[in-house]
Amino acid sequence: MDPEAAINGTAVTEFILLGLVETEKLQSLVFVLFLFAYLLTVGGNLSILAAIFVEPKLHTPMYFFLGNLSVLDAGCITVTVPSMLGRLLSHERTISYGACLSQLFFFYLLAGVDCFLLTAMAYDRFLAICQPLTYSALMSHSVQWILVAMSWACALTNALIHIIALTTLNFCGPNEVNHFYCDLPQLFPLSCSSTQLNELLLFAVGFIMAGTPMTLIVTSYAHVAAAILRIRSVEGRKKAFFTCGSHLTVVCLFYGTGIFNYMCLGTKEASDKDKGVGIFNTVINPMLNPLIYSLRNPDVKAALWRVFVGRWLVT
Repeated sequence: MDPEAAINGTAVTEFILLGLVETEKLQSLVFVLFLFAYLLTVGGNLSILAAIFVEPKLHTPMYFFLGNLSVLDAGCITVTVPSMLGRLLSHERTISYGACLSQLFFFYLLAGVDCFLLTAMAYDRFLAICQPLTYSALMSHSVQWILVAMSWACALTNALIHIIALTTLNFCGPNEVNHFYCDLPQLFPLSCSSTQLNELLLFAVGFIMAGTPMTLIVTSYAHVAAAILRIRSVEGRKKAFFTCGSHLTVVCLFYGTGIFNYMCLGTKEASDKDKGVGIFNTVINPMLNPLIYSLRNPDVKAALWRVFVGRWLVT
């Protein structure tokens, strides 16, 4: 047993991430696809952020939260995909115990902030549609920053709870993780100590982290729907529904995959399904978000046009 590992209460100093595929040809294909997805995701989210900065029309609370969401999406995919691409290039599948904990911490931190920011965006839509006369006062710059700060504080607490709880487990046997990044449901079966408390903690905290925001989002949109139905103008109804459609799509994708992954704790039999859900959580969702928010939004599209085409014409 490694002396340092013994002090930490674990004999395992590294894990082996089995990844998505085993054959070398398929690994090359996965590398190309994930590299393209990573560049597209980071480029798309940073483009949304740039468009919000340069377009005065987008200097509103809704786009303030969207800009923060874009940073988080770029961060979430950066926590997992670049390290996976590096292992595919080097054919080295190991990750140290410390690096695994770090990846877990930052992934849970960023995903948690994402969760609460989506709730803040729902609250913003509620105020904008249901309380239009007092909207500016209720959603001031200070309120926006407070909501963002609270999102980070809650997510940080959640991430620390899980990381501290994980360090109490002993890993002294198998170290093969049937995934392409470190995640709690895949690490629990490898522990040689009881994980019952950890699994209960993951379920309970996950229920609070998902249940509370979802309740607030559903409540907000129930009031929004009632307010929209009272609008007499058909054009007014379409415009109101349009402003909420993109956010609702992102919420469904985010919570749908998250609940499937963490409410149904991973098992060896379900590991391949977990990989598919993991791809949605870490790659597809962050990649789709800028497309969802930009393709049907004329203001964002006009701002993106100014960022890219406008500057190209100037040069």
